[in-house]
Amino acid sequence: MIHYMRVICRHPLESVLCLLLVATVVVTFSQVVTRYFLHVSLSWSEEVARFLFVWIATLGAAYGFKTRSHFAIVFLVNRFPRRLRRLVGTLVFFIASIFLVVFVLEALYLILTTTIGQRAPVTQITMAVPHSSAPIGGTLMLYYLIRNWWSELRSPHQTSEDL
Repeated sequence: MIHYMRVICRHPLESVLCLLLVATVVVTFSQVVTRYFLHVSLSWSEEVARFLFVWIATLGAAYGFKTRSHFAIVFLVNRFPRRLRRLVGTLVFFIASIFLVVFVLEALYLILTTTIGQRAPVTQITMAVPHSSAPIGGTLMLYYLIRNWWSELRSPHQTSEDL
């Protein structure tokens, strides 16, 4: 049990993603079972599954930043000399950082101005709950982008081929 707690504490993003995925499977499976075997449809399951998918998508994108598994055009960058590769990498970092900062700020603005008073039709939870996945996921993406860029700057012999 202590081993599992250590894993969860060391990998919180992965743990939350696993929990959300399990919750999505349970909600969707319960809807299928109740609809086909009990001939009763759960009114809330589709809405909850949709909100869980939104969170999985944004946190999954952050996980992609963490593991550096997002699509990158390295065949063009690898043709440059090593110093120019670092410059291009830094330029891409700053462009992506600016985008993510604007994304997070705009998502927060929209949540605070438009979705606070809105309620989901069936579950009646505030729409700020599913919409807050955008600024949280964006902040995590920015964090992992900065962390990866910093580690690339500190390792002098690492190229984009090593990633």
